[in-house]
Amino acid sequence: MTTYSGWIADIVNGRLFAGSFSVQDGRIVSIEESAEPPAEGASVFVPGFVDAHVHIESAMLPPSEYARAAVKQGTLAAVADPHEIANVMGLDGVYWMLEDAARRPFVFAFGAPSCVPSTPFETAGAVFGPKEVGQLLDDARITHLAEMMNFPGVIGNDERVAAILAEAKKRNKPIDGHSPSVLDEGLSSYINAGISTDHEVSSLEEGRQRVRQGMHVIIREGSAARNFETLWPLMKESPERVMLCHDDFHPDGTKDNAMNILLARGVAKGIDPMTMLKIATLNPVRHYGLKLGLLQTGDRADFVELADLKSFEIKRCFIEGQCVVEHGVCLWPHLGVKPVNRFKVAFRSPAEFQIPAVAGKKLRVIGAVDGELYTHAPLEAPLIEHGEAVSDTKRDLLKIAVVNRYEQNAPIALGFVRGFGLKQGALATSVAHDSHNIVAVGVDDLSLCHAINAVIAAKGGLCVVGQRNQEEALLPLPIAGLMSDLPEEDVERLYKHLNTRAAELGCPLHAPFMTLSFMALPVIPSLKLTDKGLFDVNSFSHVPLWE
Repeated sequence: MTTYSGWIADIVNGRLFAGSFSVQDGRIVSIEESAEPPAEGASVFVPGFVDAHVHIESAMLPPSEYARAAVKQGTLAAVADPHEIANVMGLDGVYWMLEDAARRPFVFAFGAPSCVPSTPFETAGAVFGPKEVGQLLDDARITHLAEMMNFPGVIGNDERVAAILAEAKKRNKPIDGHSPSVLDEGLSSYINAGISTDHEVSSLEEGRQRVRQGMHVIIREGSAARNFETLWPLMKESPERVMLCHDDFHPDGTKDNAMNILLARGVAKGIDPMTMLKIATLNPVRHYGLKLGLLQTGDRADFVELADLKSFEIKRCFIEGQCVVEHGVCLWPHLGVKPVNRFKVAFRSPAEFQIPAVAGKKLRVIGAVDGELYTHAPLEAPLIEHGEAVSDTKRDLLKIAVVNRYEQNAPIALGFVRGFGLKQGALATSVAHDSHNIVAVGVDDLSLCHAINAVIAAKGGLCVVGQRNQEEALLPLPIAGLMSDLPEEDVERLYKHLNTRAAELGCPLHAPFMTLSFMALPVIPSLKLTDKGLFDVNSFSHVPLWE
């Protein structure tokens, strides 16, 4: 039996008190309150934090390695949607994630992906209908139906979407939402379909409408989309209806938005520390029925030792009574994995990236925004050279391409994007939400083609190419073209190097590869590029490049 003494945060009853608790065989066997305060500088013991919505694959790590990274920020549980690997490998991919996750005592709550693919307007590696979703929901390891991204289908009562929702309802499992910019009557229809959360909230009005109708708002602070600064007042107004998440974050994405840092940011804005802890622990544990302990007698001994409730500096983390993090170092070793993949595409040639000019027409341009998943859709006159529309670095109009990874020689989708700021070279990635074809942006066809072919040769990865095929830098992702088999420290180092190279080529974005990965996602407004062409999310239809 081991005893720990200091300040104890009883989140269930909303109390902070001096005392001690004893742990035996991975459980809390007793808690004793002290009449005297502990010595100055005593530790504060709190339940482990929960990331209430995350795509583990976006960290480019398999679950067993993701856990090593997450516990260092006090996160001992994650509500995970494996729809990235599901879009690539179907049910086999989801089961691979479940099996790898079981290698750690970390609490994973996996959802059944509801939108594979997210729309019928792109090519994916699998298709899930009610049968596949129901099969997953029957698995005890699957706790909920993951985000229903097809919000037009929900609101319009699409038969297939309704059937998928019904699979969760008849098993009494929670349904996660995804309804960007949906308000008023549309929102009511969406919520009345049984959907209880939304992490795609980017304005206070969106958040308040959802809370008023009984929905949980999961405030997101990821690598590309960051909504904490806008939405934090909800934590004061309706703390019982708020949770925190990263959604999508890349390997270097936890230095300024780690879960413990988000708690400190909330306290700095005047929110009571116990309220912040409730948002990060009790709310998701109860909503999803997580097995994570809450520092109650008889609970699993899952807890975090903090220096204080202002900085939330982490001293140690414990899962089932075992110390897993000490002073910033994870004590778990790296576990090797056997990669699985689906990558079938031939090398491409520079001529395939040419865009013939159309006289008298303007280009529909994807307007990327740093820190947001939304895009604008300006019309711009093209720069024409030798009868072709080409990148114009002076106006930051760069060529963007999406290459189908599931067919040998499918036509390449081409367009133009603003916001990446490259002055030379190209970026390419096989992490392209949600179907994970290859998406690339570049200033010339040679560089664009070189970066894409490097990703093809690796059967998945991230690549930066310098001017005219020079200085290639690559992070291979052999697991489904989404995840690395390296230790998380090495993945972070390589990823940082790629971001540094992108910045040296002129890119101003703080997370260029994360932003690029969402340029192909046709469920977040307004203009995106799938492997089948430009897609207007507002009209939910493909549109021509020229107007």
